[in-house]
Amino acid sequence: MEPLPLHHNDTAAWIFQAWASFLIAVGSMVVGILWLPVDGWMRGFLALGLLFTINACFTLAKTVRDNHEASRFINRVSGAKTEKLLHEFEGRS
Repeated sequence: MEPLPLHHNDTAAWIFQAWASFLIAVGSMVVGILWLPVDGWMRGFLALGLLFTINACFTLAKTVRDNHEASRFINRVSGAKTEKLLHEFEGRS
């Protein structure tokens, strides 16, 4: 069984692309909301909806990442316990 890497580093290009796409998406939504031919109340409602959506996306991404990291850690601990038991069993035989 090959051990899992302890950390993961993204490239600078990937980080730039992720931030650029996020800023372009948010910026285009803000411009679209500002240019809509509606009154201020409607713009405010849409802006709050955009902020809530961004917050929900960050929360979901963090939750998925945390659950994935927790399962990797639990699997590593379980694998280490199993390997220890196998070594102990093989040593007594």
